[in-house]
Amino acid sequence: MRKTLPSVGGRRRLLGLGLASMAAGLLGAVPGVAGAQAAFPSKPITIIVPFSAGGTTDILARLIGQQLGPELGGQTVVIDNRAGAGGNIGAQAAARAAADGHTLFMGTVGTHAINASLYKKLPYDPVKDFAPLTRVAVVPNLLVTHPSVPFKTVPEMIAYARANPGKLTFGSPGNGSSPHISGELFKSLAKVDMQHIPYKGSAPAMSDLLGGQIDVMFDNMPSALPHVKSGKLRALAVTPARRSPELPSVPTLAEAGVPGYEATSWFGLYAPAGTPPQVLSRLHGALTKVLASPEVQKKIAEQGAEPVSETPEEFAAFMRRETEKWARVVRESGASID
Repeated sequence: MRKTLPSVGGRRRLLGLGLASMAAGLLGAVPGVAGAQAAFPSKPITIIVPFSAGGTTDILARLIGQQLGPELGGQTVVIDNRAGAGGNIGAQAAARAAADGHTLFMGTVGTHAINASLYKKLPYDPVKDFAPLTRVAVVPNLLVTHPSVPFKTVPEMIAYARANPGKLTFGSPGNGSSPHISGELFKSLAKVDMQHIPYKGSAPAMSDLLGGQIDVMFDNMPSALPHVKSGKLRALAVTPARRSPELPSVPTLAEAGVPGYEATSWFGLYAPAGTPPQVLSRLHGALTKVLASPEVQKKIAEQGAEPVSETPEEFAAFMRRETEKWARVVRESGASID
């Protein structure tokens, strides 16, 4: 008996159904492609912060996290502090996290621009291991001292450091952090010798500065400003090219006698490389709404920071420029970490 074949139109319909079934099967076989895109977010979002609680990176992550959850369907946002090694421990953990959008990383100028040239070997690749979402803030650093130190101005500090080489100590949130390199740049331009004391975050360094265990600190404005306003610390200068609206009477370092000095910190959110494009788009859209909120902008400004929102492409291009800039600073300062 001869079998009856389907018509041409019927064969086309069968072929279409077969291809659709095959495509669905292939998507289902690839982790994080079909299911994750459709269901995202399906569980709490974790933001890994590579420094201890209480510092600027942590402050900004918590501020953004509080508003990001509602923009992602009411999901909880958890802050996971992974301090140590100048941010490298947290960055490594984020780079190895599942690329499904449920783990984000609050990167800094240190983890994604400075460390690449400062450390001889990194446990992660700042470019290949991460998908940039957006910067969230640009922050000036502030040169602050304990009131007990025998100088009240930058010129007096330089004179003291030159008269006592290696005696003056400056703390930082860790090797490779922006405050650390801000101090190294100061040493290079002012031609002074100071001893660097690295900590696992801004909070423990600030604690020792307040206790008089270290002499000075180039700290991010948000974590240093409250202590300056309370009178517990003395502000000598700010590190950008222009003065801060929060401390208009405090000079820039260039104004205070260190010509050519300019340094700022920045902070931005990343997802692990390989995160599906639809998930990245959802995250970026939510972050754009958060950063456009007048409430969030006001809170960031109150910390002495400037809110920033940009496209992933703009953020990636900015990061390339920053990497080149800080590589020159590291090279000229002679700083290096094994």
